[in-house]
Amino acid sequence: MAKSPSRLGPLPGDPTKAEMVERMIRVDQAGEFGAKRIYAGQIAVLGLTEDGPLLREMAATEERHLDRFNTMLTQRRVRPTALSPVWHIAGFALGAGTALLGREAAMACTVAVEEVIEEHYQGQSDALGDTEPELKAVIDEFRADEIGHKESALEAGAENAPGYPILSAAVKTGSRLAIWLSERV
Repeated sequence: MAKSPSRLGPLPGDPTKAEMVERMIRVDQAGEFGAKRIYAGQIAVLGLTEDGPLLREMAATEERHLDRFNTMLTQRRVRPTALSPVWHIAGFALGAGTALLGREAAMACTVAVEEVIEEHYQGQSDALGDTEPELKAVIDEFRADEIGHKESALEAGAENAPGYPILSAAVKTGSRLAIWLSERV
């Protein structure tokens, strides 16, 4: 009887445990950088509206997350993604663009991104198991923060955005692609 793929062990080309951890730190740092830029774009458009305080609060959380992953990059000597200049522009453009569509669209963007990140962080936490307790604790803490952002954006009317299903699907697809690329490049 053939072994199931889950019992085969690592396959040629699979990252080692150390490479997997490096990828996690790299992509998480890139993601938090991207999130910071998305909120910067949203704040540039909506910062003086009733949504400004909420956006600034969420941006401050992302800044704290970014600081932590920047420290991990340095401590563990992990190279950042080469795509940071792209995420700098793309993140701001996504944030400002959705905010220009209206507050609900900006919140829909937040929900979509946070749903992808929630799933992403959960997958990382599961993959780490007990091998990296410090990293796992950070990921689990930040996942809870991202869930809070998603819930705040839902309460602020994200689902009322025009074309919500299409906007949400597009942002999720872009977020998943950014994750895949940032792990590798």
